[in-house]
Amino acid sequence: MPVPKRKISRTRRRKRQGSNSRMSLPQVNACPQCAEPYIPHRACPACGFYKERKVLATKAAA
Repeated sequence: MPVPKRKISRTRRRKRQGSNSRMSLPQVNACPQCAEPYIPHRACPACGFYKERKVLATKAAA
């Protein structure tokens, strides 16, 4: 069974763990109805449309 030849230092271990857990910014698309930015697979907070259907009541539309 393979065994490491030397102990991995704290710094080297933390560098590796830190690069694996980097946070990424959420992807943002333009809404096809109102052209406002929205997160994919969610209803648009500005107009309330999801997949070309009205699913949320918004103050601007009411």
